[in-house]
Amino acid sequence: MIESPLQIEGSGSLPQRVYTGIVEAILRGDFAADGKLPAEGELAIRFRVSRPTVREALARLRSDGVIESRRGSGSHVVRRPGSTSVAPPPIKSLADIERYYAFRYCVEGGAAAGAAEFHDADDLAAIRAAFDALDTAMEGERSGIEEDVRFHLAIARASHNPFFVATLETSVAPIRQFMELAQNSTQKKDPEGARAVQAEHLAIIEAIAQRSPTKAREASQEHILCAKRRIFEGTLLP
Repeated sequence: MIESPLQIEGSGSLPQRVYTGIVEAILRGDFAADGKLPAEGELAIRFRVSRPTVREALARLRSDGVIESRRGSGSHVVRRPGSTSVAPPPIKSLADIERYYAFRYCVEGGAAAGAAEFHDADDLAAIRAAFDALDTAMEGERSGIEEDVRFHLAIARASHNPFFVATLETSVAPIRQFMELAQNSTQKKDPEGARAVQAEHLAIIEAIAQRSPTKAREASQEHILCAKRRIFEGTLLP
């Protein structure tokens, strides 16, 4: 049975507001915390949005580890939102940006090193699939933000270290925020910049595939430093 249509209120992009609406529905018990979500069409009617908007919201929920897609069975809730997460500290200044990238430098470098040491074939396939999905998004002139987030989460999960996984999963919101900032800071499409990002990602994959923790750590940390540089070079600073 399809619920009566709901008016989405609040700030943020439409997919973000649908994301929030689905999270709130899970927390209220409208959608079972360990069950299946309604089909895309039903969600589109419920939230009065298009199906592509619903797909983007679902992609974010997958990136955050709240739901997973099962072949032939749709989207299933796998984690109660907020059950393991703590709100990240707000970023209010240039000093906070520096601290944020220092955090990513340490954590993601460690996760990549762990992935190089402990990954299995499925993990490596998931990392490569996320890389390919990001490549496809960039070629189609889409933002690729969700695919990029998925790439970094796949590396953390390949470490088989629950502390890296939990830390990255609770850091998705600011990671996504800075990816959006990096894209919005330039007025036109930058194919050369997109190729540079993918080259950095590929270096991480190759080091993980070689089972070289040192190279994987270094490649990941180099990517984080380049990402920080792109933020500062592309943003108008006082």
